[in-house]
Amino acid sequence: MNGVTDTAVADNHALSGTAAMGHAVAQGTIDVSHGTILYVEDVTVSFDGFRALNSLTLTLDVGELRCVIGPNGAGKTTMMDVVTGKTRPDHGKVFLGQTLDLTRMDEPSIARAGIGRKFQKPTVFEQHPVWENLELAMQADKGWWASLRAQLNRDAQARIEETLETIGLEASARRFAGELSHGQKQRLEIGMLLMQRPALLLLDEPAAGMTDDETMALAQLLDRLRGTCSMLVVEHDMEFVAALAGERSRVTVMAEGRVLAEGTLDEVKRDEAVIESYLGR
Repeated sequence: MNGVTDTAVADNHALSGTAAMGHAVAQGTIDVSHGTILYVEDVTVSFDGFRALNSLTLTLDVGELRCVIGPNGAGKTTMMDVVTGKTRPDHGKVFLGQTLDLTRMDEPSIARAGIGRKFQKPTVFEQHPVWENLELAMQADKGWWASLRAQLNRDAQARIEETLETIGLEASARRFAGELSHGQKQRLEIGMLLMQRPALLLLDEPAAGMTDDETMALAQLLDRLRGTCSMLVVEHDMEFVAALAGERSRVTVMAEGRVLAEGTLDEVKRDEAVIESYLGR
């Protein structure tokens, strides 16, 4: 199924750390028995007296694709930093599923627990072919050169081929990643994250710098992944947001470090507070 199997939520890597850091219901699984994969509750983050997040509360359902929009300085990237362990909150709770307290885990442990993050600028191994980029991502827990020399078994080859098809780079499998266009590199990095079978993907302005055609190709890719893993997409391009959100998906609007509004894209676009703070009249 398009790069991530339909058991992706339950097929994450074993968690590291002590029981005090949270626990899974069973080894290698995330407790999503309540249907929610991410809880951010009353989170506050301050930098030199400035509140980047101000009692932020939001939740994300299993398999949901949520777009987060808002003006610069709204706290969107800081929110992702908190979820991935890069920034520690001054106050509040952040849980993956029912039991994993992300505020007590370090960045590598959070990644192993099943959270993948994509930044604005693509990070790929430009001196290696596309195929090897996916292979290295799949074998990230091994040494670099050992990974390159390792004999791929049939299942691993099938996973790479499936992911290449999902991200639309089958014809570029043997090209060096550095030769790809910006949009292709973005899709390759998403493919590298998919090789690690994430339960939750965080994408920070993935359409930035893309042509219109590349933007729509990315929207189609994320739409195909809908339901195979949960996705939180921070974006400014409203056409891209519209393509992802459609008429029914929830959109979260952030401003001044908290949730300003939430609902369908049509609903938040009609919200007076959103018009005043972000969209304009």
